[in-house]
Amino acid sequence: MGFVGFQLKNVPGLQFFKFLGTGGGSGFSLMPDFSTYAFLGVWNDIFDYQKCIAENPFLNKYKQKSYSQRELILKAVKSHGKWSGENPFKSQVNNQNSSLYQKLNVVVITRATLRWNRLFSFWRSVPAASKAIKKANGVIYYKGIGEWPLIQQATVSIWDNSEAINTFAYKGKQHAEIVKKTKEKKWYSEDLFSRFYLLSDKNI
Repeated sequence: MGFVGFQLKNVPGLQFFKFLGTGGGSGFSLMPDFSTYAFLGVWNDIFDYQKCIAENPFLNKYKQKSYSQRELILKAVKSHGKWSGENPFKSQVNNQNSSLYQKLNVVVITRATLRWNRLFSFWRSVPAASKAIKKANGVIYYKGIGEWPLIQQATVSIWDNSEAINTFAYKGKQHAEIVKKTKEKKWYSEDLFSRFYLLSDKNI
C-alpha cells in the first residue's frame, strides 16, 4: 500500500489521496493489522468517485482480493493543519446548510508526522490515548491508520454527533492531558485535525 500511489496520479477528479495501513487491535498499536487497509480520497464530486470505484482496474484488483470493503462518504465541516504540506479538506458546510446535517454522525480524522527524537516519548503515551477514547461517550468506531509505521500516524473515529466529540475533546481530563503533552513535548513536525459529517456508511 505504501508504494502504489503512482497508480492513481492521473485519475480524473481525484484531488488528494493516500493509501494507509492500520494498527493491530483497535488500531492504537505498534503492531500492524495486516488484514485491514484504507484508501482515502478527496474528489471534485461524487460522480468522479463512483466512476473510479466502479471502473478503475487498479482498485478493482483490491476489491477482488478483499473479503469485505467498507465505504464512508464524508462532507468536510472544518479542518486545520497540514497533511504532506497541504490541507486537503476544505469545508463544504456553511451557515445556511449546516442545520441539514445536525442529525448525522460525525467523523474525525487526525494525522501527524512524528519527530524522530520524540518517537519513544510518543509511543509511551499511546496506551493512555487508547484508553481515553475507548471510554468516551458517543464514540461508535475508532481505528488507527497511517502511511508508515512508527512515524506517520493517523486516526479515524465515528461519533454520535458533534456534542459527543466536543465533550471528549474539551471536557475529558485524559484527553486534555494528552493535548497538553503534545504541546509540551513537541511530538509532531506536521499535524492535522479534521471533522466531517458522515453522509453514507455501507459495505460494498
